[in-house]
Amino acid sequence: MVVANYITDIFKGSLSLLKGMKVTWSAMISRQHTFQWPREMAPIAPAFRGHIKLVAAPKTGFPKCFACMTCSRNCPSKCITIKGQKPPGKKKKAPLVFRLDFTKCSLCGLCVESCPVGALEFSREYSLAAFDKDNFSAMDLTSGLKSPFQET
Repeated sequence: MVVANYITDIFKGSLSLLKGMKVTWSAMISRQHTFQWPREMAPIAPAFRGHIKLVAAPKTGFPKCFACMTCSRNCPSKCITIKGQKPPGKKKKAPLVFRLDFTKCSLCGLCVESCPVGALEFSREYSLAAFDKDNFSAMDLTSGLKSPFQET
């Protein structure tokens, strides 16, 4: 009886070992799931929501935004600050200052949905890193776009 239990235990242990080795070998052979960030960028899902960004008009390169403040009023986190002014020689206002406090933003998307001209969209940027929180508390979204206030 003792010998039969001993042989059964050896058989069950060997079977368990083979199952574990099968898992190990299949993991070694399968494709790699790790990305060596920042040298390799992981593919971004289509529904990914990065921080919001201002969209430029294709013809002029100026922001599409005309400082109607709809996004700022609809933001539940109150993280959008806009100061609008009418550029010289233009009919509509333009954002002089458009700041996003990303430390407060919940990425809910109400600002993007409520914009009447489609001037806001989610960026595809996910590699935001900094040593200081202040880098994200005053993100100027007009930087990188042409300004209608500068004479060209």
